[in-house]
Amino acid sequence: TLGTQTDYRDGEAQTDPYSPEYVVLSGSVPELLTLATLTWGRGLPAGLAEVEMIERAREKRAWEATLPPLGNASQIAKRRKMMDDMEKKEWAFREQEIEKLQDVRLEVLKKLLWRREEKQNELDVKRLDAHWQNHQKAKEEKVKKIQHNCALMVRKLIAKRRNVGGKLERRDIIKDYADFASQTYAPLSRIGYFPDNHSERYVVKNYYLNTFAGLCQLEASLPDSVTQVQIKAPKPKCATTKTGFIKRSARLEAELAQVHQ
Repeated sequence: TLGTQTDYRDGEAQTDPYSPEYVVLSGSVPELLTLATLTWGRGLPAGLAEVEMIERAREKRAWEATLPPLGNASQIAKRRKMMDDMEKKEWAFREQEIEKLQDVRLEVLKKLLWRREEKQNELDVKRLDAHWQNHQKAKEEKVKKIQHNCALMVRKLIAKRRNVGGKLERRDIIKDYADFASQTYAPLSRIGYFPDNHSERYVVKNYYLNTFAGLCQLEASLPDSVTQVQIKAPKPKCATTKTGFIKRSARLEAELAQVHQ
């Protein structure tokens, strides 16, 4: 945020004066300067195209040397004709270059179109596979449903065939209790029985366990030996000293008794 201004100019503070990279003698045009625009990756290292460019530049300089001077009025028509021919030649060369570039771009476009077509084919194959899998899943589900309905209808036909005449059968209690899959052991909800309903009727409701007053009454009815536990320290089996350690003789007697047993 601060700025300063000195009393010296840039020329006085300049320690390295400007020096050009090269000096061209008057009346001479070095050929090397025509390649000064080439850099690494853009013309260098030189290839076939760069060599052809150098040769064309040499031919053009040699052609310029053969042009008639501008001071000679009688040679103006010849100079103009030579320049028109050179211009036509350059235009023809430029058209060839444009055609080459167009061919290269056409090849690149063909490769891009081929890659796009391959990717599109891959996407189409994936889409078809997904569509086919969905159809397979729908087909399997439909087959399972048909098989389930078939089994259901077969069971109904078997049940009807057991009682072809339509006679009423009395309940066989012994058969119901002998078969663990009967309605006695496993009743169905479609006949109006829901085993999960009224499950709270099996819960034990005790006054002494569910209320605070009942707990206090239950605690008052218990003897003191239940609520107030007295723990007695066990007496040592061997003779001990005043500090609580077992004597060596007593330990030896205990070991001998254990060995004897």
